[in-house]
Amino acid sequence: MFQKLCSLAVVGAIAMTAPAWAQQPLFVAYPPNNHQTTAPQIFLIGTAAPEGEVFVNGQPIPRSPAGHFAPSFPLQLGENVFTLRHQNQELQIRVTRNSDLPPAPVGVAFAENSLQPSVDVARMPGDRVCFSAIAPPRATVSVQLANQTIPLSPQPLVTLPPNSAVLTGENQPTPVEANRYQGCTLTPNTATPLNLGQPQFRLSLNGQTITQTAPGSIQVLSPTPFEIAEVTAASGTARTGPGTDYSRLTPLPPGTQAAITGREGDWLRLDYGAWIRSNETRIINSAIPPRSLIRSVRAQQVPGWTEIRFPLQTPVPVSIDQGDRHLTLNLYNTTAQTDVIRLDDDPIIARLDWQQVSPDRIQYRFNLKSAQQWGYKVRYEGTTLVLSLRHPPTLSRNRRQPLSGMTILIDPGHGSDEDLGARGPTGYPEKDVTLIVSKLLRDRLIERGAQVVMTREGDDDLYPQDRVDVIEQTEPHLALSVHYNALPDQGDALNTAGVGMFWYHPQAHSLSVFLHNYLVNRLRRPSYGVFWNNLALTRPTVAPSVLLELGFMINPVEFEWIVNPQEQQRLATALADAVVEWVRTTQP
Repeated sequence: MFQKLCSLAVVGAIAMTAPAWAQQPLFVAYPPNNHQTTAPQIFLIGTAAPEGEVFVNGQPIPRSPAGHFAPSFPLQLGENVFTLRHQNQELQIRVTRNSDLPPAPVGVAFAENSLQPSVDVARMPGDRVCFSAIAPPRATVSVQLANQTIPLSPQPLVTLPPNSAVLTGENQPTPVEANRYQGCTLTPNTATPLNLGQPQFRLSLNGQTITQTAPGSIQVLSPTPFEIAEVTAASGTARTGPGTDYSRLTPLPPGTQAAITGREGDWLRLDYGAWIRSNETRIINSAIPPRSLIRSVRAQQVPGWTEIRFPLQTPVPVSIDQGDRHLTLNLYNTTAQTDVIRLDDDPIIARLDWQQVSPDRIQYRFNLKSAQQWGYKVRYEGTTLVLSLRHPPTLSRNRRQPLSGMTILIDPGHGSDEDLGARGPTGYPEKDVTLIVSKLLRDRLIERGAQVVMTREGDDDLYPQDRVDVIEQTEPHLALSVHYNALPDQGDALNTAGVGMFWYHPQAHSLSVFLHNYLVNRLRRPSYGVFWNNLALTRPTVAPSVLLELGFMINPVEFEWIVNPQEQQRLATALADAVVEWVRTTQP
């Protein structure tokens, strides 16, 4: 994949004149020599003086008028050598393509590293535990666990593309000529902890039999006393499964408690279904699992927000869903004894409905007066859950300053010599152009009355979480993260261009679509698309947060538009005007 974080030397400058381009030597910005990838093709991003042709392995390649190029070439498994020539200059780039398929078994054997579980696993009594291995076709495969034999049956093996494949429109599953053998069993019902040991896999084929021990062991947790996970992280990352490849769920506030019902490696399964890393929690023992009653609920207004307070007996897990004109809060492990809720006439809430949707889950649905939501926060104060809903900004009637009363955060993407971002054909880094355009945008938003917060004003070394912290501390009305784009290795850098928008929470969707359409139509730019994407700078809930990809650094022609000072001015003006127009659409 074209890495947006790299530390190669910067070549080029933003305001290139024709003579400066003419002096540009043959240069490849990407890939670096000895690059490794699993993609079936690779693009070569670079430049040379416009005069004459550039040849790759003896074949001429297309170039932009300024001399930039970005052709793609197929890759064979193993080493691929690309020799580039321009006049009397020559460069050689080696790219190694590795297989992204599971290793095939050799002979009567299991495929290397294919036995699952590969980490220690713990389950509650009577819970399901599953096993899998890759083995040759028509083999007989089973697992011996304690005194039980579990047969494994062959299942068609299909590999899923990475999430990044959707960025190139190639997200289709791929059948693999190999067999994954799978099977499950239930753990014994026991009143005490039980170590079942490491599963022994057995394979028989053509009169030969082998056995192999799985890396992970199986344990049965004691049903009592209960192990309780209490969230200690500032924002507990709840996921759909035991690993960072699994999708995120609503973060858990510090203090949240839930019973542990399973373990896989350093991941804990919580009783309401989510998984969390053990290092984001502390473990306590209890004679009973965390459960709570709830009676009254009360809403109150504080400056800029409506706070709804839910008095509980213990901090239970929560989830939040946003929709058109409603926000839904789920409290798990909670039973209602509710007779009274206080909710006065409110700037944003039209009505609060609730129901006990299951014995252990209560759902609160906030019906809202406006389709646009401006942010929310959730925290525990002791055992009281506090949900805060953001009021819309109070704007002045000054037509010359239509954004007066709004705070807008601008995050210029990347920064510092350790975080260049994507690089253009000349080596010019994304971090520089994002800062230039962000400052231009800042000035135009201020002219329109907004108060603007910048996450960086220079080459600051900021991690994504540092930028998120600024958003959460300043609580702007909008957060815009300014970037320029690149592609995974299998992408078509020569023919992919345009404006893209990325959002995560529904409160940011309308803004994403509006900004995208406005820039495409007003600036006559290509459309790359609007994407729901799990990015650090789109995840803040305190404000609608959008990540803008304003063009492709790696596209030879679009790069010239990106670094053109006049076009940067036009882009900043169009962005500021788009924000003004979108804000107007949200007003009653």
